[in-house]
Amino acid sequence: MTPALPPTAFWILTVLSRGRRHGYAILAEARELSSGEAVLKVPTLYSALERLAADGLVAVDGEEVSDGRLRRFFRLTGAGAAALAAELGRLETMVEQARAGLSERPEGVTA
Repeated sequence: MTPALPPTAFWILTVLSRGRRHGYAILAEARELSSGEAVLKVPTLYSALERLAADGLVAVDGEEVSDGRLRRFFRLTGAGAAALAAELGRLETMVEQARAGLSERPEGVTA
C-alpha cells in the first residue's frame, strides 16, 4: 500500500498536474483549488518542493521573469503523476467505504 501524501504535497502535485508553475502561483492556486483549506506559507512550500524534487515527484523547469521578477518554475514528473493518481485511488476507496457504511445504517439510527 502506498503511504498517504501529506496535504501540502497533495496540493502541490494537484496544482502542477495542471501545468508548470512558479512558487507564488502554486501558493495561490492551491488556496483557490482547496476553497481556502490549503494556505501554504512560503517556507513550507519551498521545503516541500525540495522534498518532492528529491523524491523525483517534481522537477525544476527553468527560471523566467514573470510579473517583473525572476521566478523558478516547477513541473510534475511521471513519478509525481503516479503518486498523485495513487493518492486519488486511496482517497476514493476511503470515500466509498464511508458512503457504504452510511448507506447501510438502519433508518432512524443516529449513534
